[in-house]
Amino acid sequence: MTRCLSRWIAAALLLAAIAPAASAETLAVTIEQWGLLGSWAVDCAAKPDRDKGALLTYEIRKDGRVMYRRNFGGAKDENEVVSATVSAEGLLNVMVYFPSLHQAREFGLVLLKDGSLRAIYNRSERGEYTIRDGKYVATGAPTPTQQRCD
Repeated sequence: MTRCLSRWIAAALLLAAIAPAASAETLAVTIEQWGLLGSWAVDCAAKPDRDKGALLTYEIRKDGRVMYRRNFGGAKDENEVVSATVSAEGLLNVMVYFPSLHQAREFGLVLLKDGSLRAIYNRSERGEYTIRDGKYVATGAPTPTQQRCD
């Protein structure tokens, strides 16, 4: 009985060690297969600027983590993508943890036929939207398309 219990405990510990790696691998595969990897901007020729457009980069680290880097010119940050799923309509739902904001944000992205990217929604973990239905909540203006810069 003790030998059987020891085997079950060993198997559970092995599964607990493997599960995070499998989850990270699935996340990286989702991001890569959907086509998000690389750098994106409204205007790739323009210098990154908070008011005129940031350079947004998604990359997979050697350890398998997916990172989201934002370059606003004078300010830059790097944040971990914690989940990504693709809806039946092809919308990529991404959740990123922002340590500087002490919060996670979820956003939905769509790849258009011309290869550009567009944000459809962006909300806090409390459900507060900055982008809803492809429009900025504050102004009602549609979100711009972003082009791949690399």
